[in-house]
This record gives sequence, structure tokens and C-alpha cells, in this order.
Amino acid sequence: MKLYNTLTRKKEEFVPVEKGKVKMYVCGPTVYDFFHIGNARPFIVFDVLRRYMEYKGYEVTYVQNFTDVDDKIIRRAAEENSTMQEVSERFIGEYFADADRLGIKRATVHPRATEHINEIIDLISRLEEKGLAYTAEDGVYFDTSKFPEYGKLSKQSLEDLNAGARVEVDQNKKNPADFALWKKQKPGEPAWDSPWGKGRPGWHIECSAMSTKYLGQTIDIHAGGQDLIFPHHENEIAQSEGASGKPFARYWLHNGFINIENEKMSKSLGNFFTVRDISRDYDLEIIRFFMLSAHYRNPINFSREMLEQAKNGLTRLYNAKRDLEHIAENADREDMNKEEREKAEELEGYRKRFNEAMEDDLNTADALSVIFELVRDINAYIKQGTSAGFAKWALGFLMEFADVLGLLSKQQGRLDQEIEDLVAERERARKRKDWALADKIRDDLKERGIIIEDTPQGVKWKRVIK
Repeated sequence: MKLYNTLTRKKEEFVPVEKGKVKMYVCGPTVYDFFHIGNARPFIVFDVLRRYMEYKGYEVTYVQNFTDVDDKIIRRAAEENSTMQEVSERFIGEYFADADRLGIKRATVHPRATEHINEIIDLISRLEEKGLAYTAEDGVYFDTSKFPEYGKLSKQSLEDLNAGARVEVDQNKKNPADFALWKKQKPGEPAWDSPWGKGRPGWHIECSAMSTKYLGQTIDIHAGGQDLIFPHHENEIAQSEGASGKPFARYWLHNGFINIENEKMSKSLGNFFTVRDISRDYDLEIIRFFMLSAHYRNPINFSREMLEQAKNGLTRLYNAKRDLEHIAENADREDMNKEEREKAEELEGYRKRFNEAMEDDLNTADALSVIFELVRDINAYIKQGTSAGFAKWALGFLMEFADVLGLLSKQQGRLDQEIEDLVAERERARKRKDWALADKIRDDLKERGIIIEDTPQGVKWKRVIK
């Protein structure tokens, strides 16, 4: 498998640190609000990378953190007259609610910054012992001038960074590019005891401390959004490698930005959407499909038109799944015949093409194209008299690929009792030739998103995705 490594700016063959195992860290949310559509992209994309690694037989340890101590959380707590812990606890719950509906698997570990203060203090102390950190009036800073490789991820020289173009100016720093490891307590802020007095960790240090604890000093993959390359990931490298003297991550992966109607997403432009906002109009599996319809490193344009296209594409796949389920449940013949076995063997060629797409730097767009071609091929082959055995095999083959992408997981073959009763009542009406009632029930079901089709094998239905 080849992955584009931001560190080297080229595709590289993936070779894990330890054979058969993948250690992966993906930056999670700062939990002060619902996460927005831009946050959703790395959560979805790198969930798929994890799924594919597991599909290929790797034992994956996947760590995704929660930043639960931050200026934004503190401000929200003050506005609500609550506590930082109450705010972060609430929005961690909201994160999981939205992530579950996006089909994002739970990480192996979801560490929180506030639960790793001791590890953070130990890491800062090691940096201090090595002369890479210094104490200032308002906290402890990393001395970027003492780390010669600073800027290697973002491809910026320390001289350029110190010119101040992209770095916050602070009179407490020795150099403009230096960054906070520990912030001394301000009035009303939460704080922990430390060798430098009461305070709280800076943003960057938490990821280095938690990654090292759960994955070791050198990990396989560190991933996140393109906006994290500098300063967050650059700073993680400096403090992690400064403390250990070893490479922090072998492969750095970053997804591209999301634009809204061809404009950068911004609250000031009024085009800022949370995933929760979008869920009021669209099933969140449509968002997942939309995200995977483009290569993860490319920018992607988010619009209602694009969501409608994603909805139509996902609906086609669900219809194919339901058609195969219908044949598997109602076919007159169980076992595959010789012709069907030969067709199944021919279709096996799609697996190679799917894997080739996924192993070319996680090209989910091409992988989806392979799935649609597979569905067209299956649909063209299926005819009256197709065996249940072939339908079950084809369904399993389709779901093998869908599972890797985290799609088609909804159990659409389970209608609730009320709708089952309506379908049965409609069948009784048709037998009585009460066509008016049968048509009315069909229309009522359509209003509920259930499309009824009458076939020689009985009633076939499909659910329209919201």
C-alpha cells in the first residue's frame, strides 16, 4: 500500500514499525460545541484507512483524543455558568452521537487531556532537562531554536517563522515561533499542580504525551486535517522527538479542505455548518458517502446539489443490496448452478481492482467506482430464476467492500410492525381486487419513504434514503 507522506511530500510504500501491526493516532475534537462538517472529513477518511488496514489483516491500535481543556471550553463554561468538565462531558457525548450516525468506529482508546496531566508534566520535565524548554512569566515554552529540524513538516525555515508572518507575537517568548507547553493559572481558570506552579497544559503537548503512552515513542501513522500541519503537528514533532531522540511518526497524512458553495467555510460568511445542522435534512450516511466520493487529499466542495448526488448514489447501492436480499429470501432454487458459479468466479476480479484503488493512497473515489461497476454487472446478470445461493454470494461480496468504506450498514430489511401490517393489508386488498385501498396504502407507504414493487416472487420494497 502506498500513502502520501506529508513529511517527504511523496507517496511511499507503507511498512509498519512492527510486522502485522499498525499504530495510528488521529487528532480528535476540542469539545466545546458540535463538530462541523470540516471536522467530519478527517474523522471519516481515517476511519476508512483503519477499516482497510483491518480488512488486510493488520492489528490496528487506533487512538483519537479529546481536547477537554482549552480556552474555548473555559469561555463556554463561563457563558453558561457551568464548569469546563460539564461542557466537555456534554459535547463528548454529542460527538459520539454524531460520529455513530456517520458510521465512525470507536477508537481503541479515546484519551482525554485532563486525564493525562501526569504524563504531560513528565514530558515537559524531560524537555526541560534536555534544555529544550524554559520557564517564562506566564508558563513554560518550547525553545524552537534548540531543535534544528523545526519546520521540517510544514517545509518552513525557523528564520521565516520567526519573521512573525504566521506566529503569534508574545513578549514572554524568547523566539516568536516558541510555543506554550504549560500555561500558568489565570483567575477563575481550572488548574493543576506542577513543578512550575498551578496551571494547565498547552494544546500541542497533550497529543505527544497521549500518543507516547498508548502507542510508544515511534508510531506508524499520525493523521488529521491539512490545517493541523502547522503549527500543531509541527510542534508535536519538535516536542516528541526532542524528548525521545527518535522519529515520532513514520507517515504523516492530511486531508484537504472543504469549501462551502466554492467559498471557504466561515462563521462570518454565514456558511458554517455543524454535522448536527445537516442531519436535520439528510441522513448522515449521505455525508459519509459524499466525503468518500473524492480523494481525501483534494479539496472538496460542499453544496446541497452535491449532497443530492451523493444521496442518489447511495440510494442506488441500497437498492442493489435490497434486490439481492429479496432474491435470497424468495428464490425458488437454493444452490448455484454451473453458470452462476462461473459468473461468481468472474466477478471475483473486482476485488483486485477495489484493493488497487484503496492501496493507491486510499483512493476511495475509485473504490466507489469499482463498487458501482460491480453492482451494474450483477444487475445485468440477475434474471428470473436466479438462485438464492448466487444472490447470497453476490450480497456478501458487495458488503465486503461496503464494510471497508463503512457504508450500507443500515438493516433496511426490518420494517417496523405498523408498516409490516400495512404491506399485509395491501396484499389482502389486492386479492379482493380492492384497487382503491391497495393504491391508497401504496401512497401512504411512499409518504413514509417505503417504495413497493410487485414481482413474480411477491412484494419487493425499498426504503428511500432521506
